[in-house]
Amino acid sequence: MRAAVPSVPAVLCGSAALLLLLLRWRRWRGLWRKVKEARERQERGLEQMDKAVRAFRQQHPSVNMVSILSLSLPELSKKIQDGSLPPEHVFYAYVGKALQIARETNCITEYMQESETQLQRTKPKEKGLLYGVPVSIKDSINCQGHDSTLGFVKNIDKPLPEDSVLVQVLKRQGAIPFVKTNVPQSLISYDCNNLIFGQTCNPLLYTRTPGGSSGGEGALIGGVTPAVGPMAKDVESLALCMRALLCEDMFNLDSTVPPLPFNEEVYSSTQPLRIGYYETDFFTMPSPAMRRAVRETKQLLEEAGHMLVPFELTNVDYSTYNFCIRGMFADGGVSFLKKFEGELEKGSLGIFFWLAKSPNWLKTLLSWITKPFESCHQFIAQWKKLNLDVMLCPMLGPALRIGYPAKLSVAVSYTMLYNSLDFPVGVVPVTLATDEDEKELKNYQGYFQDWWDRTLATAFSSAEGMPVAVQCVALPWQEELCLRFMKEVETLVMKKNMIV
Repeated sequence: MRAAVPSVPAVLCGSAALLLLLLRWRRWRGLWRKVKEARERQERGLEQMDKAVRAFRQQHPSVNMVSILSLSLPELSKKIQDGSLPPEHVFYAYVGKALQIARETNCITEYMQESETQLQRTKPKEKGLLYGVPVSIKDSINCQGHDSTLGFVKNIDKPLPEDSVLVQVLKRQGAIPFVKTNVPQSLISYDCNNLIFGQTCNPLLYTRTPGGSSGGEGALIGGVTPAVGPMAKDVESLALCMRALLCEDMFNLDSTVPPLPFNEEVYSSTQPLRIGYYETDFFTMPSPAMRRAVRETKQLLEEAGHMLVPFELTNVDYSTYNFCIRGMFADGGVSFLKKFEGELEKGSLGIFFWLAKSPNWLKTLLSWITKPFESCHQFIAQWKKLNLDVMLCPMLGPALRIGYPAKLSVAVSYTMLYNSLDFPVGVVPVTLATDEDEKELKNYQGYFQDWWDRTLATAFSSAEGMPVAVQCVALPWQEELCLRFMKEVETLVMKKNMIV
């Protein structure tokens, strides 16, 4: 019996398939090699930090690093400016603390060793508002000679040729960028995890997410007493940073930024505010701690002489889905999907991939169903009708368990609203989750009583002692008023805690 001889086309097809698999295997192997190299570079950076701090401590054993780290940014800046605190002492105190937090939370992706050279070149006569202050930089912000991966493997080993405008301005103001911090893949997440550098943990409870997309920054700031940048430990530090950024250098380097210097009169005003507030957006049911945080803050503000006015949001579900579908997927999801081409992992964006890959007829239907309900102008009109200065509203919290943000993209409604409206917003911690909150959470059902609501209740649970915050909102171009409102909330909460 003779064996069948395969046809030439069959052999060619089989060979082609084998070749395709071989090429794909080689490509994936190359990508994993890049991931390994990036992780090794991350570890070498931490070792360099450790070596630098050890050498400094041997040469300066009497320097009290704990006292340096206990200073607020304005206090720290003042001491550096007047010469009572050498920049070198500050720098290595920050490097040491950052190293400790990085080992605990995996928040740092890269040590910028050239920062040590910048420190040596720092000249007292060229003092800026942030002279000698070490700053951390989010992975996505470009720094000369360093990657901005955004959690994408394809962006490894692609150092940027120049600093971003933000980093240039920080340096001209005397700040010293010294580390880059972790982000979620694509930044479209409120967790902080990617295939390159892994999961960043919350420094207060390692089983909780630090949030996102600035999760690495959040973790680092959560364990370094003072910090500067878009995020900081106190409002005065944010105000100082804004003063430094809203300068001639910023306006000259970026023509899209209106030349509006920091308005000290607005920030330092003590006039009573007319404050709108709401406890829920009627889309994502707030946790008991979220609702309590707004109520307690409202009471403190009223007792301080401010006017609180109820503000009711309606149809936030339409606004939320409209932002996702019409905003992120205006081109049918083509740009979104292209970002992930060739990646080893697609991150934690399941619902977005489902939307992007859905057939055109379904996208059209969803787009029609979720047509805009309230535009920025309509929202502002309601704001003006009530004659509001600012708005007080809930912030998603306490921190969710690690892994849950990927399942709960819909829970971003409280922050996504102001992202889509492009309003300045600040987040201020006002209380801690309590045992009573945990008991009430057992009755949490959500507004739709579906899988997402049940999962969110689980994500919130067992968070006693974790911080809970509120959002402080102002109208566009009123950052100083937003900061002033944040400062008022922060001050009142601190006074309350001192009395207690």
